[in-house]
Amino acid sequence: MNNCTKYCFSFAGLIASLLLVGCDSDSVTQSDQSVLPLSDPNNEGGWILNTVVSDEFEEADLDEDRWFIVGKFENGKPVYKDPDHPDREVWIGRAPAQFSGRNYRLEDGKLKLETRWEPDFPFSTEPGLDNVKYDYANITTAAVINRKLFKYGYIEVLSKAADAEVSSALWMTRHEYENGQRNNTELELDIYEHFGSHRIEGQEYRDRELWWTIHDWDPKFGHENGNNVTYTEKKDLGFRVADGFHTYGFEWTETGIRYFIDGKLFSEASREDIEKWAKEEKGREKGYVIEKAMHLWLDSESFPWRGYPDSKEDLERNSPEGEKDDGVVDYEIEYVRVWQRSEHMEQSE
Repeated sequence: MNNCTKYCFSFAGLIASLLLVGCDSDSVTQSDQSVLPLSDPNNEGGWILNTVVSDEFEEADLDEDRWFIVGKFENGKPVYKDPDHPDREVWIGRAPAQFSGRNYRLEDGKLKLETRWEPDFPFSTEPGLDNVKYDYANITTAAVINRKLFKYGYIEVLSKAADAEVSSALWMTRHEYENGQRNNTELELDIYEHFGSHRIEGQEYRDRELWWTIHDWDPKFGHENGNNVTYTEKKDLGFRVADGFHTYGFEWTETGIRYFIDGKLFSEASREDIEKWAKEEKGREKGYVIEKAMHLWLDSESFPWRGYPDSKEDLERNSPEGEKDDGVVDYEIEYVRVWQRSEHMEQSE
């Protein structure tokens, strides 16, 4: 873990909490508002913690009023039904891995999303999406989706990626269709898609890579790989994402993106930068499409083009001694915190 404790308090945050007397009592308490972004301990940004979206994962059970657990089991089978949109088709994961509602646990003050070698799972027989020509088989992963929409803010996660050939991701989506798969969303913002262990020769550097992307899934642009991208960035973090906990801070505003790693500014892209990239690289008229409220996801997926486990031993190759036989690897999240400025606190459209 980095050199910051889980709770970073400041005098400025305490004063801010005392001034927020007009805010909804469900979203503000004195102790909540004394927790501030690692990159802004004096709260120069005027941030207010959105406690409806944020989660410290300190409870015994995951708060299902806050999170939609994808693929919860009923009568011995996973059920893919969005509690807020029961008629909407739910994405079940990228083949060969399928989301299982059993693949999570709260332990030691962390949310742990499990990837399992589970050949006896009742896998879907439907073909996978995303132009991936694989059957669902052997591998189960996990996904939880925040049920509350929000627009603009500072998103901070303290996490450690799974040390295997699976992704460990923080991302956002917005549906514009009542009955829409993930690929029928209008918007997608991938804050990070870590891949903890790259085995392809010449691509070992990818387990140190920060990869974030903006997608516009408007059907008129097609769903072929890359056609939906309006901006993407890949940079070497200088550390393996699966070796330890790090703090990822993502500032999303009307004017652009700033990315912080362990409290330090790591990268930034203005609205103008993103618009220019979209026009020059993709011939798009608009690049900064992330102007509406979205849902936050935490999940693990298979990325077959980067390799995937082909046996339990392969999945567990990097697991510590004594943990190589359970067929489980974990993506660990210490907390998810979202701060917003006052003018954005009620924006959910």
